[in-house]
This record gives sequence, C-alpha cells and structure tokens, in this order.
Amino acid sequence: MRRSRHDDARRRDELVLRVHRADDVAEVLAVASTWLRRLVPFDAGVWFLTDPATGLPVAPTRLENVHEPDPEFCSRAWRWEFLSPDVSPLREIARAPVPAVGLRLASYADPQRSRRLRRLLAPMGVDDELRTVLRVGDSPWGAALLYRRPGRPRFTAREVGLVASLSAPLGEALRTRSRHPAGRSPAIALPEPGMLLFDPQGRLISADDRAGRWLAELPPSAPSLPTDCGIQLPVWLQAMVFRVAAAARGHGDGTARARLRTRAGTWLVCHASGLRSPDGQIRQVAVVIEPATATEITPIVVEAYDLSEREQQVTRLVARGAGTREIAAQLHLSVYTVQDYLKTIFRKVNVGSRGELVAKLYAEHFEPVHASGVTRVSWPEP
Repeated sequence: MRRSRHDDARRRDELVLRVHRADDVAEVLAVASTWLRRLVPFDAGVWFLTDPATGLPVAPTRLENVHEPDPEFCSRAWRWEFLSPDVSPLREIARAPVPAVGLRLASYADPQRSRRLRRLLAPMGVDDELRTVLRVGDSPWGAALLYRRPGRPRFTAREVGLVASLSAPLGEALRTRSRHPAGRSPAIALPEPGMLLFDPQGRLISADDRAGRWLAELPPSAPSLPTDCGIQLPVWLQAMVFRVAAAARGHGDGTARARLRTRAGTWLVCHASGLRSPDGQIRQVAVVIEPATATEITPIVVEAYDLSEREQQVTRLVARGAGTREIAAQLHLSVYTVQDYLKTIFRKVNVGSRGELVAKLYAEHFEPVHASGVTRVSWPEP
C-alpha cells in the first residue's frame, strides 16, 4: 500500500529526532540507516564520514550488506569516482542544489551511460543506487550510498527528494558530534611524519617505518588492502592518490589533503602531491602523514560549533594568546565589539573563560580518545 505524504513526514521527523539523540558519529550513521530503511527501503548501503574541508572519505565507515567481488573492489571504486567521468559524482552532489541523486533517474532511459553501474554496481549485485552528501551549508560532513538489488523497484524522484531533505539534519548531527571526544587514554608519542610513495595507479611503492606506525593507529577502514610493503592500506588513502592522479586529466591541481583521527583521538593530517618527471607527467604520488598542528585542526573544530567567520577569527586570536585590545586592533573592531563576540563564542561553546575556550576547542582535540572505526553489519533482505 502506498504511504501518504503525511506518513512520510511523520517517519522523517522520527528519524531526525532519533538521530539527534545519538551519542557519537558511529551511532548517528547506525540510527540514520535503521530509520531511513523504513522511509526509503534499500537492500545494502555504505555510510561514511568526510573531511568537511576536502570532501574526502575518512573513518568511521559503515558497510551494510555490501558484498565486494574481490579484495581490490573498493580501491577500484574510488579510482573510478575520481578518475572516470560518470553520472553524479559525489563532488558534484556536494555542490548541487539538491544533494541527492538516483542513478537510474540521472541516467534517464539509458542506464548504460553509467560506467559505475556496468562495472562497479552490477558485479556487487546492485541494480540501482541513491547517493547523497550530508552537508551543512557548503560543508560536506558525510555521505551515504544506498543500493537496491535486481528485481526491486528503482528509486523514485519522491524517494530521492525525501533523502535530500535529510541531508542537512544528518549533516548537522555529524557536525555536532565532531565537537566532543568520547573518552580518553594515554597519548601516543609519534611526533615525526611518515612518508609513502605510490604509482599513479594507486600501488604502494615504498613506505618508511613511521608511516606504517601511523597507519596502524588509525580506525579500521574496511576493506583495507594488503601491500608488498607489509602495510594494510586504507581505501580512503588510495582515494587521495587517485585524486592527485586526476590532475593528469585536468581535474584538480595535483594535490590532496585530509584530516582525521587515530583510534586514540590524535589528529593527523595527510598531504598527497604528485611528483612530475621532466616531461611534466605525474609519475609518482608522495603522501606524508603527520600530527596536525592546532592551526590545522582549528577550521574543522570551530566549524563544528557553528561559529561565524568573524567569531572564528576572534577564536583563533584568543588561542594565540591575544588580548582584547590586540584582537580589536588586528580585526579593526572596537574593544566593546570584541567583548560582545567573546560572549557569543562562550555561549556557543558552553564555556566561561578564554582558558576554557582554548582547552575545549584545541587541547581536548589533541588529547587521546577512543574513536569508533569501521562497522560491518547485515540484515535479512526481502
């Protein structure tokens, strides 16, 4: 029996309510999936967090009823995402007025337009895909890829619209849960950067010991890929390599960057860049993994508290130890205006002093915490 729009609205409101009761990012993804299946049924799915500054996938990831045909499958999927022209890539959905797309709907009468459908989804036993980016404003905080098997109805325009309407509330739930670590443990003393070297096809050529140690501290990313260097390679890291290699086809500037946390909560920053030969071609891709500085963590953390651009500027100066008069001089504001901004910032972050502000926004995010990793789940399919 076809549900009424009133039923859809009621279920959507219930989903949003339950998601915003979730304790952490992993629970947001789990609750969103469970309740979305009641609103827009799907047979399998992939949910993952993204770095809001870059849109690149990072842990945690949730894989539901996903059957990869072979160990290299996810690697190829991300390679196609960045290097192969196709219908509705995530980077376009992230900027689109409607942040959700049904693959069959986007392909119109000719589904063979989609290489992803022919060469990626069909071997998985998938006949249609609905993908959405979970964003707040212009910042992508996560994404979901929903699948239906052959013989099931294709995703409709109405269902795509329902999922799109959840982009902002789900993105907000992910954003707010990026504010607070869940627990604490001793800090990891790995202060030096590590380096990995790849070929443009995403194969690991070499890596130093520090890179291996950093990768071992990351939340599990399923599936991870074995390499000849004895390192389990997260798929998201290979995706960065493909993003760099895409510069050879005129996409991007030959660099990629992402911030992420270890299982213990330490913030890392990954830089990837292409190494060109004398003929100007990218022959290798270098990736450096190192502890993130407070300056690098600042954008993702302060954005999570919904601070305005001016409030972020004030917050950064407070973190550097600037006094009220110095902040006023640098930002060309009056002392009274700066004081008003500080009151607003304290209220949003729920602190009572500059010291508490700095501790909550920065020190807490360098202290070790326990972070959830990749989760694989399954449920009976109809």
